[in-house]
Amino acid sequence: MAIKISQGLKQSQNLAMTPQLQQAIKLLTLTHLEMTNVIAEEMVENPMLEEAGNEVDIDTPSEGDNEVREATSDDFSEAPLMKDKDDFDWDSYADSFNSNSSTAPNMASGDSDEMPTYENIVSKGMTLAEHLEWQLKMETLTEEQWKLANLIIGNINDDGYLDVNFDEIIAESGVDREDAFDILEIIQRLDPVGCGASNLQECLLAQARIAEERSPLLEKIIRDHLEDLQSKNFDKISKTLSVSIEQVKKTALLLQNFHPKPGRLVATPDTHYILPDIYVVEAGGEFVVQVNDEGIPRLKISKLYQEMIKKGAGHKTDEASEFVKDKLRAAEWLIKSIQNRQKTIEKVSKAIVAKQQEFFKKGPKHLKPMVLKDVANEIGMHESTVSRVTTNKYMHTPLGTFELKYFFNTGIGGKDGGVDIASEVLKLKIKAIFDGENPAKPLSDQKVVEILARESLTVARRTVTKYREMLGVAPSSKRKEKN
Repeated sequence: MAIKISQGLKQSQNLAMTPQLQQAIKLLTLTHLEMTNVIAEEMVENPMLEEAGNEVDIDTPSEGDNEVREATSDDFSEAPLMKDKDDFDWDSYADSFNSNSSTAPNMASGDSDEMPTYENIVSKGMTLAEHLEWQLKMETLTEEQWKLANLIIGNINDDGYLDVNFDEIIAESGVDREDAFDILEIIQRLDPVGCGASNLQECLLAQARIAEERSPLLEKIIRDHLEDLQSKNFDKISKTLSVSIEQVKKTALLLQNFHPKPGRLVATPDTHYILPDIYVVEAGGEFVVQVNDEGIPRLKISKLYQEMIKKGAGHKTDEASEFVKDKLRAAEWLIKSIQNRQKTIEKVSKAIVAKQQEFFKKGPKHLKPMVLKDVANEIGMHESTVSRVTTNKYMHTPLGTFELKYFFNTGIGGKDGGVDIASEVLKLKIKAIFDGENPAKPLSDQKVVEILARESLTVARRTVTKYREMLGVAPSSKRKEKN
């Protein structure tokens, strides 16, 4: 039998996440104050940027471009991140993995577990565990799966890695091994991606699998040749995988977009001042959104440097001309990124307000169940983008100032034909029941279940117990007043 061997060329596309695209994503996660600081720094470092006056500026991106979308590498004509002469600096990457420092952006978010009942001038940042648990609430998990998920998250260190052997966690939970790995995979896909990994290889693979444009070659290198990459043995990788050394080096450069310590992307709790990103006001009986642009300068491209580019158009090798062109591209991208950030926040906020009109009209007891996917589907964006937009973003309303995450609650109480309400509303109902009880005859958790059932709310006793503990209410045996 003859074996036919043929050669052919295959064209494929891979996403090269440029520093400019990383900057656009980072802007989505920053607070209002942090973003104004970033803009101020960029205006100092980039002479192409100027603050526009009240006149109409023809050099800024068109105001007619109202389409809000997720930024892609095709937005601007950027030089590719991977160049033939570049090698992936594994030593520096490994150092960042082994060190205790991190230059990752601050993604601390406010504590949304309790509804704010005070003037929100400060916020307590979420821990990594709280950040992961908040996202898991959007998943449909059984009690057994929740137990395992809590075990996993409870054993993740600040860098994002498991501190214990995963087999020990499986044994303690009693969950089937295959099901356990399914839960672990769900956690590793949460933001920041890769948390819950046992080692660097597993962490990088989790990030490679979630990439917008997956690279099978990169996944093979991570899975089978991480040590070869560390020792810069590109020749061995090339021969084993039957690809050119040049392709190995280019693919390895994609690791620059991954974080070796994803847990560090979520800052440790501290107290910080906040400014609302959105104002909600009543107009004609409806509540509408106004994005806070205060303190955000309206940027334009410097006329002086535009003239320099025109004069130096015929001298491509001139270093000054190349410097100006680079700064021009960076300035254009920053202006576009700021506009995209503000429009994305506006679009997400409008979707929230449209869904929660009853909340704004009648108060917290009318908060509706809503998850990230609801808003993502409404505005045509990925859930991860909605998660970034709601991180560290606050909405000032007639009822007070709330973090955007506050409006996302899973539905509870809708089993067996019951009414589905937001978990935050259920907490308020349980609190009201305990507040109104007879001190001489305190209500048991089971009695609260029965009271809720009268309102067609089917809730398990353990759920009432969990919320009672969250509210700081002691068990009935300890609440009874003695004569």
